[in-house]
Amino acid sequence: MAAEKGTVVELDRVLMVADGDKVTVGKPLLAGAKVTAAVVEEARDDKVIVFKYKPKVRYRKKQGHRQWFTRLAIQEISLGHGTRKGGKRSGS
Repeated sequence: MAAEKGTVVELDRVLMVADGDKVTVGKPLLAGAKVTAAVVEEARDDKVIVFKYKPKVRYRKKQGHRQWFTRLAIQEISLGHGTRKGGKRSGS
């Protein structure tokens, strides 16, 4: 996702929303649902080693890959008829 730190992003393609025991699932998307989030950082993930090997023919190829990702902080979840504010969770 190409967005700078601190930018507010609105995601309108929501597949599922869970609020305690109440779960709402879309078919395939929830109509009218939106998630508002703030961009916390854009960074690269841990390195994944890709190692190709074929026995008996002396073929070995080692390659590393680091995927870009965007970390979001959820601010609000809107189902169209009601909203739920996001906040800090305890424990993690």
